[in-house]
This record gives sequence, C-alpha cells and structure tokens, in this order.
Amino acid sequence: MNIKLGILGATGKVGSELLKLLENWPESKLTLSVPPVLFGTEKSAGKKILFKNQELEVKNSIPENFEGLNVLISCANGEVSEKLVPEALRRGVKLVVDTDSFYRMDPDVPLVTIGVNDEDLDWHKGIIAGPNCSTAQLVLPLKALHKAFGLKRVVVSTYQSVSGAGKKAMDELLQQTRSSIESGDLTETETQRKLIREQFAFNVIPKISKILDSGYSKEEWKVVVETRKMLHSPDLAITCTAVRVPVLVGHSESVNVQLLNSFSLQEVTEVLKNHTGIKLWDDKDSYPMPTDVAGSEPVHVGRVRVDESAENALDLWVVADNLMIGAALNALRIAEVAAQRHKIWSKGKKET
Repeated sequence: MNIKLGILGATGKVGSELLKLLENWPESKLTLSVPPVLFGTEKSAGKKILFKNQELEVKNSIPENFEGLNVLISCANGEVSEKLVPEALRRGVKLVVDTDSFYRMDPDVPLVTIGVNDEDLDWHKGIIAGPNCSTAQLVLPLKALHKAFGLKRVVVSTYQSVSGAGKKAMDELLQQTRSSIESGDLTETETQRKLIREQFAFNVIPKISKILDSGYSKEEWKVVVETRKMLHSPDLAITCTAVRVPVLVGHSESVNVQLLNSFSLQEVTEVLKNHTGIKLWDDKDSYPMPTDVAGSEPVHVGRVRVDESAENALDLWVVADNLMIGAALNALRIAEVAAQRHKIWSKGKKET
C-alpha cells in the first residue's frame, strides 16, 4: 500500500524527530509512494531538509498545497491545527494524524496510543489525535495492569523535561545553565527568563501550563481526561501533579496504582514484561532515567514494588523519550496501523 504523506510543522522539534524515524522506517510497515512532503510557516518555506540523501524543499502551509496527499501528520500547534486540518480534509486528505491537543477530547475524534486502544482507529472520520506526551507513556503500563487486574485508582506525579515546551525552552535551559555556571550564581535574573517567569535551570517548577479554576493545571487535567478516554474508563479515579524539571529530553513519572484484584509481584512483572511497547527494568538495583531513554522507542518501567500502605496497590517509575512516544513515534505508528487495518481509504478500499 503506497501512501503520499505530508508533514505539517516539519521544521519543528517533533517534525524533525518524525523525519529521523522515517529515514529508517521499514517499507514493509509503511510504504511511501514519494518522499514526505514537508510544510512549514511562510518564514520557513523554501528551506531545504536532507532526507535519505535527497534535499526536500519545505512548502508553505497553505490549503492548496495539501492536494494529492493521502495522509497528513500535523506537528503544529493547536491554532494551526484548528485552521488547516479541516482544509486538508476538504482537499482530499483521507487521514490527518494530529499531535496537538486541539482535537483530543472531541467526541467525534479517536484519541489513540498504539498498543493501548488500536481499535479506536476504526471509527475515525478523517482525524485521529495523539495524546499528550506524559499521558502517552502512562497509559501503556496502565493498560497492561487494567487488562490483567482492573484499575481502582491512579495517582501520578510527572517530572517533565523542557522539550515538552519546545525547542525555545530547550535553548533557554542551556543558556540559563551556562550563564549560571559562568557567573557562579545559580539564581538567574528575570531578564534571562524569556518563556516563563520561573527559572528552568537548577530548579523544579510545580506548574506546567495554565492553572484552571479547579486548581489543577491544564497539563494535569489532560492526563486525567485523556487517560480515561483511551482506557474507555470515564469514571476512573485518577489524579496528577505535573512538574517541570531541568532535563532536556525524557519525561519521568512516579505512578501509584491501586488495583481491583489481588496480585503477586511476579504476576505484575510478567504482565508488564509481555506488553508491547514496554521495557521492564526488573532488577531492583537498576532503574531507567532520562539519560538512558533519549532516542529510544519503548516506555521504560522500573522500581516496581508493592505499596504496603494500601490494599492491592503498587508503585511504578515510568520513563520515556517524550518526543518519540508522545508525538513523532506514536503518530507514525498510528498511520502505519491505520493502513494495516485498511482505515485510511474510505470503505476499506486500498489505493496504490
């Protein structure tokens, strides 16, 4: 099955990761009829990007340029997705995979993490959304445990890298770190803080995105509602605290899970070990860290232990490359699995 694929936001961090993945993606999984068509802002239009020893020219993100595509992966922000995704569908694109938050909670749009709820691909109406990066790595182990034992309650604290806020945030962390070391003062001046009022370097920030009336941050509430949607568990008791840490790439999560049914630790480790997409660190003296997982595909799970303070409860430490599992990799897998399930072309018809 040959696909003509476009990438919206190709010059951003997620778009760059997606192109790296496509460089080595097996044709047996996703066959492209031509190299990916790249789209960027008016400012980046005309830029040349090397892909498999070819120079691809970035096109301006205008609706007319989407004509002829079968699949479009959108790595742009919500404002761009809101404006351009419907335009792409009007111009014949059969499937848009959107990595931003704009369509995630739309009841007419499937929200999918591959390996968790692949069956939801089957009812898409042209758009499939990918989840927030911190939710994407969380739902894989939760899905495995839910299937085996049932979930009663989940408490998660995230330790999220600055790449979740984009390339500018990564640059700012590096600049702040260099400046602090050179000056010997670990407290940055306000003039060096461009994106948010708090300092990235040598700091931990217990707030990511806007604080809602409920007291949750928008980031925390995304974890709650997206997890419920993908696990098909609208009443799941789940709460989250989202924290920004001075790490470039890789989100970490401390997860406490109370299960509906009893378990042994051996049963839990076997369930996690055998679930697709999870790498289990089952040696109690080893554990995954962001420096271990950057550039890797699996969700890494370690520090698995019984929580002795509650009935049928356990603790997990979950780490993943957020640019991969939470965006580029999941988006590419969505396109791949949708093609395998004949859900790109209407009525299950293949095109070549």
